[in-house]
Formats: sequence, C-alpha cells, structure tokens
Amino acid sequence: MLSDPWSIAIAGFAVVLVGLSKSGFLSGLGVLGVPILTLVMPPVQAAAILLPILISMDVVGVWAYRKDWDGRNLAILVPSAALGIGIAWATASYVTDAAVRLMVGGIGFLFTVDYWLKLRPAPGGRAATLPGLFWGLVAGFVSFISHAGGPPFQIYVMPQRLAPVIYAGTSSMMFAAVNLLKVGPYLALGLFDATNIHLSLMLMPLGPIGIYLGLLMVRRIPTEPFYKLAYGLLLIVSVKLIVDGVRGFA
Repeated sequence: MLSDPWSIAIAGFAVVLVGLSKSGFLSGLGVLGVPILTLVMPPVQAAAILLPILISMDVVGVWAYRKDWDGRNLAILVPSAALGIGIAWATASYVTDAAVRLMVGGIGFLFTVDYWLKLRPAPGGRAATLPGLFWGLVAGFVSFISHAGGPPFQIYVMPQRLAPVIYAGTSSMMFAAVNLLKVGPYLALGLFDATNIHLSLMLMPLGPIGIYLGLLMVRRIPTEPFYKLAYGLLLIVSVKLIVDGVRGFA
C-alpha cells in the first residue's frame, strides 16, 4: 500500500487538503480527504488512516482558535453529533459509502443552489436549537462514516454570518470534539490495525502544512469574499459527492 510515488503523492495531497479544512478555512475541503484517498486504498481503510491524522491536526487548530469560537453553536452541535456518531456505529454494517455521499452531496447541493439563486447574502441570526440538533446529528453520522461532516456543519452555521475567524474557530472546536468521540467506536470495529497506524504516522507530518496555509488565509480574507468562496466550494464538493454516490450505486 502506497508503495509507488504516484500513490504517495495522491495520499499526501489529500492530507494537505484536510489540513486546510482543519485550520477552519473552507471546512468543506475536509470532505475530499476520504474520496481522494480511495483512489489508492479502500474507503474503510482511508477513513481509519485519516482519523489519527485529523486528531493530530485538531491539537493545532484548537490552540490557534482557543479564543475564537461560538459557545452556543458548540453547545447545540456537539451533543447531537455524539448521538449521530452512536447511530452510525450501530448501523455501520448497513450503510454504504455511496449512500452517505449521495445524501451529503444532495443536501449541500440544494443548500448552495438556493443561496446563489437568491443572489444576496444569507441573513444573519442567532443559532436556532432545533435545526442545530438536526444538523449536528447529521454531521456526526456522516463524519463517522467518511469524515464528511463539513457540509452539514456549513449548512447550519454559514447563514448565521459569523465573522470568518469565529466561524473557523467554531468549526475547529466542533470537529476536534467529533473526532475524539469517534476513537472508541473505531477501536471497537477493529479499524486501527498495525498497517493503518503505520500509514497514518507516515502521512501525519504533511497535515501542519495545510493547517499553516489555512491559518494564513482565514485571517486575511474579508467576510463577504470568504462566504462566497465557501458557498462555491461547498457546491463543487456536493456535486462531486453526488457523482461518486451515483457511481457507487451503479
């Protein structure tokens, strides 16, 4: 596994993209980590290899944004994400990667198309509890299966129009908690074997490169361009996930 330069390059690129996401800069990028890694390994192995790398990145993100996060959002999202992780663990043998990709891609696509067709910024507002509980549960569920919790998180948080740094910090704190919650279930499913841990350690040094680039950008981009770019990226990622999901069923 990863014995040729092309495979190593693909895996390294995936980890750098995930690092960008873990910095809080355009968190939708994290969705691409598993799909890119599946070019050189099975999806389940890709998810298992990424989790230790994600947790190592979380340490940097949490420190960088230790003062920049929204407590109300986290109080709503983290408990519901924990429930979503529990449901995913209990149903892991029944839910396919294709189904998850199609679901996440469809949700993100409808959300971004609605935003762009209005041709105006989404209204700001306080974090609502019931929608947050729903999207937190969805984020936890799909994050457990394919580390694809970014789009549900964005759907809930982006319309609040938080300052980019607060948005990025809230994203970093949210997924740091989610990733720690996934460790126990992953261990129970036997996903952390010697091969996967070895590959995680080999790729782990590339993560800080992506994080550093993301931290530089998130503190320099004004609010309006930041959200236009975020919505645009979410649309691209959503279309990619829909295509992958359809191909998986086919």
